[in-house]
Amino acid sequence: MATVYAPDEEFHLKIRPGDVGRYVLLCGDPARTEKIAAYFDDAVFVKSNREYTIWTGTLEGEKVSACSTGIGGPSTAIAVEELIHCGADTFIRIGSAGGMAPEVVGGDVVIGTGAIRMEGTSQEYAPSEYPAVADYKVVNALADAAEEENIPFHVGVLHNKDNFYGQHSPETMPVREKLKGKWQAFLECGALASEMESAALFIICAVRRARAGALVQVFANQTRRAMGLEDPMVLDTGAAVRVGVEGLRKLILRDRASR
Repeated sequence: MATVYAPDEEFHLKIRPGDVGRYVLLCGDPARTEKIAAYFDDAVFVKSNREYTIWTGTLEGEKVSACSTGIGGPSTAIAVEELIHCGADTFIRIGSAGGMAPEVVGGDVVIGTGAIRMEGTSQEYAPSEYPAVADYKVVNALADAAEEENIPFHVGVLHNKDNFYGQHSPETMPVREKLKGKWQAFLECGALASEMESAALFIICAVRRARAGALVQVFANQTRRAMGLEDPMVLDTGAAVRVGVEGLRKLILRDRASR
């Protein structure tokens, strides 16, 4: 696919082929890219424009990058499309989320096997019946990394939405009954945590024939709070970053061995 509007570089990311590796760690917060890149060898700052900040280095001798996406599906879609234009084909989201299932506690990591598409971006790529699922090799590498790092983790389905406050203050929305009803249904179906980017990432990568995975660190859990259970708040995402980087390391080595 050709670049749009800008003939010599990607319109939003301001990058060209060669600026990023085929493996990319994605995060919402631009400040988190530098924390991720601290784990790379020979990390260099590449570009920053709008919500997009990019670093590139190496991991196990393989060129890798970290790129922020901002919040939500639309800005994530722009980043992933333009990264694919520049040669990326494997993506791991390292994010944050609110817990849903009672067993998920603040500080835990959730590795997504799939995502509920209660958002708009993925609907412009694929029919609503098509599932948003992660690549199984990426999921396995992340789960193995979390186990080795001795970080509490869960593997399962993530809930995705566009309206952050629709989750936290549904009673203030005119569509309150719809929001509450679907939230309860997703809880009963076993959804583990709620965030805003993975559904778009999984669907875009399915359409573009790229690989994707996602892990999120849970800040707190409103279900536990409503049940009167202990609900610790953990704002640091360092554990998720470690799992994401170590999971990528495993994936690189496994890819190399299979080749």
